[in-house]
Amino acid sequence: MTELSPTAGKNSQDIQGDEKLSPRKAPSICSTRYGIAFIVHLCNFITMAQNIIINITMIAMVNSTNHQPSFNDSTEGLPVNSFGDPNNSPKSLPARAPVYDWNPQIQGIIFSAINYGMILTLAPSGYLAGRVGTKRVGLGYGGQFAIWERWSPPHERSQLCGISVSGILLGTCIAILLGGIISQTLGWPFVFYIFGGFGCICFLLWCVLVYDDPVTHPWINITEKEYIISSLAQQVSSTKQPLPIKAMVRSLPIWSMCVCCFSHQWLINIIIIYAPTYISSVFNIDIRNSGFLSALPFIIAWVICLLGSYLADFLLTKNFRLVTVRKIATVLGNLPSSTFLLVLPYAASNYIIAVSLLTLSCGLGMLCQPGVYINALDIAPRHSSFLMGASRAFAQISAVLAPTVSGFLLSQDPEFGWRNVFSLSFVINTLGLIFYLIFGKADVQDWAKERKLTHL
Repeated sequence: MTELSPTAGKNSQDIQGDEKLSPRKAPSICSTRYGIAFIVHLCNFITMAQNIIINITMIAMVNSTNHQPSFNDSTEGLPVNSFGDPNNSPKSLPARAPVYDWNPQIQGIIFSAINYGMILTLAPSGYLAGRVGTKRVGLGYGGQFAIWERWSPPHERSQLCGISVSGILLGTCIAILLGGIISQTLGWPFVFYIFGGFGCICFLLWCVLVYDDPVTHPWINITEKEYIISSLAQQVSSTKQPLPIKAMVRSLPIWSMCVCCFSHQWLINIIIIYAPTYISSVFNIDIRNSGFLSALPFIIAWVICLLGSYLADFLLTKNFRLVTVRKIATVLGNLPSSTFLLVLPYAASNYIIAVSLLTLSCGLGMLCQPGVYINALDIAPRHSSFLMGASRAFAQISAVLAPTVSGFLLSQDPEFGWRNVFSLSFVINTLGLIFYLIFGKADVQDWAKERKLTHL
C-alpha cells in the first residue's frame, strides 16, 4: 500500500508553493474525506464521553456527610453534592443506587486513575497507525492522525483535523448534560450502561466505513480520489524509514510542542473534571442543573474549535507564514483561557458570571487545536502519527497530576482551595506557552526529511 506522507523534505514555503501547483477543489461535506472526518468525530465523541462521565456521576456517587473509613462500602440513601452540602440534593434519585464516602482527595485519585492506560497506549498506537494503518489499530487519540497524512489535502488539513477532534468536545458536553439527567432519573449506573452501548455501535461503524487511504476505499468517487492523490503527489514516500529517536529527543521544537500541550491539557482537564463539582459545591445546584451548566462551556468550545480550524486554513490562503498561524492560534487558545480561570474564584458570588467565565475559558481554549496540537504534521510529517501520540501521551500526564494535585489542594484548604487550583493552572499554562513561543517551529526538521537509502 502506498504511503502518503505529508510534506516530506520540504519547509513551509515549499508546501505553499506546491499547493499553488496542485489542483484545488472546493471542499464538500458530501465528499468521502469529510464523511470520514465525521465518523472520526463520532468515535471521538463516544470515546471522550466514556472517559468523562465519572466527572458528573461523581456528584451522585458521593455522600460526604457519612465519614466511614472505607473506600468501597456503599450505603442506601440519597446522595448529596461532593462537598457535603445537602441543600438542593436531588429527591428523585433512585435510592437503590449505591453512595460512597469519598473525600475530595480520594475523588482526585479516582479522576486521575482513568488516564493511566491512555498514557501507556498513545505513543504505541500512533506508531502502529503510521506503520500498518489506523483502521487496523483502531481509533485512538494518537493513532487517528495517521488518517490525515493520507486523506487531507494540505490546505484542508486544519479543517479535517478540526472536524474530527471537535467530537471530543461534543462528547464532553453531551456526557455531562445527559449524565446529570440519567443519574437523577434512572440512577448513575445507567450512565455507564448507555454510553458503553453506544460505544459498541461506533466500533461497528468504524470497521465498516473507515479506510486508511483513498486508494483502498471501495466507494470513493474517482474524481475525489484523483484530487486527493494529486494534492499529495509531492509527498509520496515509497519506504518506511526508522524513527530517528535520538534526533527527536534532542529536538527543541518537539519538546516545546510537548510542554505546551501538557500545560494546556492541565487547564482543560481542570475544566473538564472539576466544572460539575465546582458549580455544584460553590452554588449548591442539584445534579441536573449542574450538568446543564457544566455542559454549556463545551457547546461553545465545539463551535469555536470548528471555526478556528477554518480560520487557520483561511489565513494560510492569505500568505500568512505557517509558523505564524500556529503560534497565533496557540496564544489565543492559552492566554485568555487561563486568565479567565484565574479570575473565576473572585466571581463566586454570582453564578452567571462564573459560568460565563468557564464558558469563555473552555471555548477559547480550543483555538489551540489548529495551533500546537497539529504542529507535528508541520515539523515531522513523515513521523507525525508517532509524534502526535507521543506528545499527547506526555500531555496526558497532566490528566493524572491535575486532579491529584487539585484534590490535595482542595482538601488542605477548603476556604482558598479553588483559588489555589486555578492560580496553579494559570502559572503552568503560561510557562508552557512561553516555552512554545520561543522554541516552536513549523518547518520540516532536517532529521525528518526523506533520506535516500544506499546499498554497498
